[in-house]
Amino acid sequence: MLAVLSPGQGSQKPGFLAPWLDLDGVEARLRWWSALAGVDLIHLGTRADADEIKDTARTQPLLVAAALLAAEHLPMHDVALVAGHSVGELGAAALAGVLPAEAAVTLAGVRGHEMAAACALEPTGMAAVLGGDPDEVLAALQSHGLHPANRNGAGQIVAAGAIDGLDKLAAEPPARTRIIRLQVAGAFHTPYMAPAEAALAAVAAGVTASAPARILLSNLDGAPVGHGPETLQRLVRQVTAPVRWDLCMRTLADLEVTGVIELPPAGTLAGLVKRELKGEGAPEIVTLNTPADLPAARRLIARHAGPARPYTPWFRMVVSPAAGRLARAAEATVGAEVRAGQVLGHVTGAQGPVEVTAHDNGLLTEWLAHHDDPVAPGQPLVRIGGTH
Repeated sequence: MLAVLSPGQGSQKPGFLAPWLDLDGVEARLRWWSALAGVDLIHLGTRADADEIKDTARTQPLLVAAALLAAEHLPMHDVALVAGHSVGELGAAALAGVLPAEAAVTLAGVRGHEMAAACALEPTGMAAVLGGDPDEVLAALQSHGLHPANRNGAGQIVAAGAIDGLDKLAAEPPARTRIIRLQVAGAFHTPYMAPAEAALAAVAAGVTASAPARILLSNLDGAPVGHGPETLQRLVRQVTAPVRWDLCMRTLADLEVTGVIELPPAGTLAGLVKRELKGEGAPEIVTLNTPADLPAARRLIARHAGPARPYTPWFRMVVSPAAGRLARAAEATVGAEVRAGQVLGHVTGAQGPVEVTAHDNGLLTEWLAHHDDPVAPGQPLVRIGGTH
């Protein structure tokens, strides 16, 4: 099975789109998409320096446009699976047939602009935590008021939040870890981006989403999504939700993916896949950066094209056992693995606290009620997902 991956912010390089403008129709397409995104994609992809394309408002539509342009030159009808990292999910959704390319570029423009605006509201940032015990790292983040914004695979969790919290993390790192401060504008994929999520939701409400024509993995939990409107809802919510690329790669392994193509600007996701899916059965990888790489990508598709192995997601809903206020357990976070019988929280009412427990093993996919919300008996509280 073949997977095509669309990279996210941080993968861009000055001038990386320049070779693509030699292909027929590319310049005209970029001018049209520039009008939709509200930025000059030709300038950004060819002449802009590293500082200019580091700007979130410019980078996000540029990355989505680059992935879509390159994919137009591949036989995508032979591709079984697509996935994207962070803003790359918009490109992947378009390649899956959920969104028109124009809608993906427009939403990327809105997303980038609004996330940049949210970053300016208060000083926040991000830092990569390399190594250490994952549970100890997550506990340290929580103790400093930080969020695990990205989980990119074994030994790499990206912390995000207030600058003083990041300073405390650097001063008191968890055992056997190395902290690397990231040069980003703010705390992406955390509640600090709530204004951006609301703005994106307002625009996305006018977009018609179709069911995916191929397997499309979600950053929320690594599972395939099969419903167009739910996919669009997840794309919006991902602005404040952690990116679980580790779970996406687990699904690639579960599906026995044999070939991977990373769209331009390629290299980051290919590196993560190489580190995570190694040994016997490791997928063959092509990084598609310039038109000169297209023949190798097409040959890879010819070797690995084939029907997708059945992979059916299931979901179980956990409902409130009583009337009262919900208190969510600290470890019951979105993307966490839960087991049958695990206590996910409590509902406290007139008769005291009543446990909210999981009925199946799986991944905690979504909380449907906030901490301290008043809830009614039978009200859906949390969704647990898995596959078979």
